[in-house]
Amino acid sequence: MPKIVDHELYRRELLDKCFDLFAEKGYASITMRQIADGLGVSTGTLYHYFPSKKALYEQLVEEINRQALLKVAAELEGTQTLQERIEACGRFLQKNEDYFIKQTFIMIDFCQSSDHHENKGNAVFKVTIERCLQAVCELLGFEDRGLAAFIMTHIDGLLLQKIWMKEEISIAEQFKILGRMLTLYLENKYLHHEEKP
Repeated sequence: MPKIVDHELYRRELLDKCFDLFAEKGYASITMRQIADGLGVSTGTLYHYFPSKKALYEQLVEEINRQALLKVAAELEGTQTLQERIEACGRFLQKNEDYFIKQTFIMIDFCQSSDHHENKGNAVFKVTIERCLQAVCELLGFEDRGLAAFIMTHIDGLLLQKIWMKEEISIAEQFKILGRMLTLYLENKYLHHEEKP
């Protein structure tokens, strides 16, 4: 009897292994043959699942985003207040700091090696950012998408600072401060909204 292959599971396994290859070699310099060799599969198998290196990369972005959102949601279970949720996010980022720094390097390398306008209009990136914004709102318990974008920008900035300054910044400490700032901001916004006739 022929072996039954779960193609979706296998595709995700390949993507998971691709992350380290892209982090090690960089998007611009790695070829599909090198990726296939690194995964221990034929180039034919790789092209069966991913028609191009760009398609592979785009699917990798979707998958790592999906996985990160699932993991952070699990990390937030049992939290009650915004401060607790923000601090849990900070601990999650700090605990997985190396992974997120690699992810940042991969994103920067991809952006450097491709057209800026093409990246800006990339449907996969737009959907991924939209998912992140929605998840931030849902996980932290508010509807302000501008505030969600602010938090995502703060995370990106912290990761870049960690790359440049190494150990001088504590992500967990930064998130404690962020939690206090957001709590005060939302309380103030709510009070001013209530005061209007």
